[in-house]
Amino acid sequence: MTSSEVWDEETARRFETDAAEEFAPEVVGPAVDLLAELAGDGSALELAIGTGRMGIPLAARGVPVTGIELSEPMVAQLRTKASEQELPVVVGDMATTTVPGEFSLVFLVWNTISNLRTQAEQVACFRNAARHLRPGGRFVIELWVPPLRRLPPGQTAVPISLDEGHLVLDTYDVVTQECTSHHYHRDPDGSVRHSSGSFRYIWPAECDLMAQLAGLELESRFAGWDRSPFTAESESHVSVWRKPG
Repeated sequence: MTSSEVWDEETARRFETDAAEEFAPEVVGPAVDLLAELAGDGSALELAIGTGRMGIPLAARGVPVTGIELSEPMVAQLRTKASEQELPVVVGDMATTTVPGEFSLVFLVWNTISNLRTQAEQVACFRNAARHLRPGGRFVIELWVPPLRRLPPGQTAVPISLDEGHLVLDTYDVVTQECTSHHYHRDPDGSVRHSSGSFRYIWPAECDLMAQLAGLELESRFAGWDRSPFTAESESHVSVWRKPG
């Protein structure tokens, strides 16, 4: 077992409501377009597949998809939309769990590699992705760039979202690269619900070194799924590494 937090039944049940903006067609569509292009005529493995936000529409595009997911309640939510025959999922952690076969694409979206809270586990995740790739295959992650430039001296918290129904504050330890996201949701009855999750943030250059340790080569990096250029001002990145042929 890795250091990742395991999402329980209540969190899994609320997930698609709490993260509704991430399920919008304008968010999912460009991601699936790029993933389908990279998969080509091969198959895809999604690490931390969750409730199938990306895996299900990618499979609907004709790409055979297999998933790995640590949380059984999240898999149960996925099963309300796709059967085991349509989208097989193995319950286990993304750093060490293996599935049969080789894939043209392994992908990990929406900052999820940061759920692994040690550098060693994150390196193991890159190696696990490489282990599943056929020669010429690609590993893709979507990850935020830590907004530490927003931190004035002595401050540890950064506001991430100030929406009326959802407030997010991230607190950082810049020595250990640990981050905790504090979420405050306003429910329809007016009550406020708090939850938090702990992560380890990674810089793009650190990701490249992890990829190198796994035998992968950087092929491209974008600011988002729309393939816009990655710059010093980008708040996130979609990175593609290739396994040499």
